[in-house]
Amino acid sequence: MELLRPEEIERIERDYAQGLPARVIVNAFVSKGARMTEATFRKYVQAGLLPRSRRVGKKGKHQGSSGLYPVSSVRRMNAIRQMMAEGLTLEDIKASFMVFRNHLDLAGTELTEVFDGYERHLDKKGLAERNKKELTTRLRSLRVQARELLHEISRFGSAVTSRPGADVSQS
Repeated sequence: MELLRPEEIERIERDYAQGLPARVIVNAFVSKGARMTEATFRKYVQAGLLPRSRRVGKKGKHQGSSGLYPVSSVRRMNAIRQMMAEGLTLEDIKASFMVFRNHLDLAGTELTEVFDGYERHLDKKGLAERNKKELTTRLRSLRVQARELLHEISRFGSAVTSRPGADVSQS
């Protein structure tokens, strides 16, 4: 069984930037010789190794909805497959930083939505130009701080959950 190559992952990320169904992720790995089903994929989601899907309505009246997984799921699945190839069990992988990564990704997504909401509100609000500029500058600063905080938490998590002997000081 081969892992997905970086260029394959990048192509999937480009083609499905808004998210992708489980079957696309599963098929990408099956095409590389992996024994995987959508049930296995859902098991990884339920175990907290992969992010949950979000429901997206289909166009047209009464068409229902489908679950789309973040494109980061492909890289994460590739990492899981790599760890398993190295002999780690699902329990070992769950004990690693992988589970926390889901929470950090979700926090990043939620913060982006909050900042975008404030930005839309600022655009609609009839503020004096000077006040609007100050608030917009502050909002940009908060976005940067949030990104830096999530990055630092990620580095901290890598240090806490790394395997003995691994150097994570330069993460």
